Amino acid sequence: MKKSLSILVLLCASLAVAAPQVQAQTSAKKTVKKSAKKPAAKAAPAEADDGEDEGTPDVKTAVSVDYKCELGNSLTIFTNAEDDKHIALRWGKTLHRLSRVPTTTGANRFENRKYGLLWIGIPAKGILLDSKTGHQLANECKSAAQESMPAAAPVDPAHSL
Repeated sequence: MKKSLSILVLLCASLAVAAPQVQAQTSAKKTVKKSAKKPAAKAAPAEADDGEDEGTPDVKTAVSVDYKCELGNSLTIFTNAEDDKHIALRWGKTLHRLSRVPTTTGANRFENRKYGLLWIGIPAKGILLDSKTGHQLANECKSAAQESMPAAAPVDPAHSL
């Protein structure tokens, strides 16, 4: 009994000495983990500052074109002859400023990366996309001028040779 009591006392003493060291090492690891989780602040790229955050666009002198889209959606695009790099787009009750994105196809492409809006306009129609989720917001959008254009005749492959 005296022998087991001695062993028990030695075990308790060694635990009393070792426990603070283990606890200190554990708290140091937690500190390192917490500081590693904080990402460094990212600098905004220069191209992202294209005026999209300037607040509500001024459309007093702009020319507006109303578009009617599938599923009863509608939107309005405001253009200014002095600034062909931007448009204002009214979607719902909100007016957004979109910046031109160059294309190789000749389509008019305007985007607001902050809100994830992407407008693609071709001579026959336009489409509004949510670039953050990859969904269509409005498709087959046509102005009054586009609706009055005759539909393109289908091409017969046998006669195209």
